[in-house]
Amino acid sequence: MAKVIVTVAPTGGMASKAQNPNLPTQPGEIAESVHKSWKEGAAIAALHARRPDDEATCNDEIYRDINRRIRERCDIILNNSTGGGSSGDMLVPRPDGLFESSFEERLKGCEAGAEMATFDGMTFADVHGGREILVVTTPSRCEALAKRMQERGIKPEWEVFGPQHILQDVTRLIEKGYDKPPYYINMVLGADKGFQGAMPYSHDILAAMIRMLPPQSIFCVSGIGPAQLPATTQAILLGGHVRVGLEDNNYYSRGQLATNEQLVARTVRIITELNHEPASPAEAREILGLKAV
Repeated sequence: MAKVIVTVAPTGGMASKAQNPNLPTQPGEIAESVHKSWKEGAAIAALHARRPDDEATCNDEIYRDINRRIRERCDIILNNSTGGGSSGDMLVPRPDGLFESSFEERLKGCEAGAEMATFDGMTFADVHGGREILVVTTPSRCEALAKRMQERGIKPEWEVFGPQHILQDVTRLIEKGYDKPPYYINMVLGADKGFQGAMPYSHDILAAMIRMLPPQSIFCVSGIGPAQLPATTQAILLGGHVRVGLEDNNYYSRGQLATNEQLVARTVRIITELNHEPASPAEAREILGLKAV
């Protein structure tokens, strides 16, 4: 009977309350939603910060507030984003009419005492809200972000959107010693409509990407929109871990808006129906090689 780590991604850096009023954006809302998701079986919280106006940020003071509020309620693993989002403090206008995601702002996600942080080691175009946003993570920037995490004692959650992201900088940085096994690699599928270079979800694409993982890796799967349910179910069947939440998918079913805890509860039911068990935060820390809290 396998232990499956369930990550809840409650907010993200793109969705809005206009799309789903259940989306938590402020520290108190996020902490309450994460606590409810923890009670349903989530072991990791993949967190994004928002400004008071709900725009995206990696402000470390806001992250500290979120992390503190969550830790007062439960022992879930704290995973802060260094991706940020597609609005607010993350956007730097360029003279060519495009926008660029602020790398300096992204680095702040390492400064709030989280145990883990997402590592998006790739360069791509994010098309959101009528804007084309360049997310530039060159090899030297990858190195700088990896060093920052290593210095802060943060375990990377290596986030990848396609095979090239696994085979290029993620493998290169792992081989250079910026992480210790097991390497936790989150494969995000179904984001191809918004992120240039991202892959759609299919059984064959996921299976192929699993075969490309570096030795001593364990994997998590995140499915965007309608891909969430089939992608995460396939991940469980293939021996992986899963991420669900409103960052990735606003709906429980067609036309029915979801809450984070509903999505976690459904995933836990599927895990148990498949004769596995959701990992507790303590068990997830043991699997990932994190310190106990």
